[in-house]
Amino acid sequence: MQIGAVIVAAGMSSRMGDFKPMLNIGSISIAQRIVATLHQAGVAKIVVVTGYNALQLERHLGNLGLIFLRNENYASTQMFDSAKIGLAYLRDKCDRILFTPVDIPLFTALTVTELIDSGAELACPVCEGKTGHPLLIASPLVDGLLADSGEGGLQGAIGRCGAEMTRVPVEDPGVLHDADTPADYQALLQYHNEQLIRPELSISLTREKPFFDEKTAMLLELVDETSSVRTACQRMQISYSGGWNIIRALESQLRFPLLERSQGGANGGESRLTEKGRQLLDRYRRYSIELRQEAARLFDVYFTDEL
Repeated sequence: MQIGAVIVAAGMSSRMGDFKPMLNIGSISIAQRIVATLHQAGVAKIVVVTGYNALQLERHLGNLGLIFLRNENYASTQMFDSAKIGLAYLRDKCDRILFTPVDIPLFTALTVTELIDSGAELACPVCEGKTGHPLLIASPLVDGLLADSGEGGLQGAIGRCGAEMTRVPVEDPGVLHDADTPADYQALLQYHNEQLIRPELSISLTREKPFFDEKTAMLLELVDETSSVRTACQRMQISYSGGWNIIRALESQLRFPLLERSQGGANGGESRLTEKGRQLLDRYRRYSIELRQEAARLFDVYFTDEL
């Protein structure tokens, strides 16, 4: 099953008085925390919808292997409009899509896993009798959400989508804590500081130095999806020359070509992954998922009762 995620971070943070996605929780930002949790749960294809301070945020997250899409009308539209941008992009690329606003950063990887394992078409976590985020949305429901009138925002659209919401009980108050106001942010910090240690993995392949990681994997996936190195680089907010440097360095380490390239034509040249390139990407994805699952199991064995 292919799982994707949409993080909406286009708003102007007017009630906070500061730019919420880049406020720190511990040593990393709110936005980085959500991405780390989704990666820990094995979610590889993560879309961040930006708007206000878009370039600043995209650069801040630029090394994490994400896909950036912009809501250019962020000042005059609602969160649902940003959500639709991300959902429209992922609807034919994933079986299930997780959705969360950027200001709810402390849900756990276990909660994400429990939502996915529920098998539901539409699900939300429930803690202490209250519903929270992230939401889980099956791809077949997305067309209906995109065609919705938008009355009542995303919540209203979900109520009209024809699927029953599955409430998944979780022991995770992080699904409820947002950072809408300065007082909310202080409460978020307090909750964070009271939490137990959790595992977090960064997975790369190495010879003399690391040469293949999550960012590299996403670049290859987007090149194969779009048939264009330039478009892939734009979606990840890395320079065109930087993207080619990554690909050439990777090919030199692997000693086989990753891309099949065609030149010219009415629409310019095209690039696609070679069969070996696809095998490498698939193996890295499956290896990462299994390694994170095993790391979570070992963490429970060695640390859960002690910390």
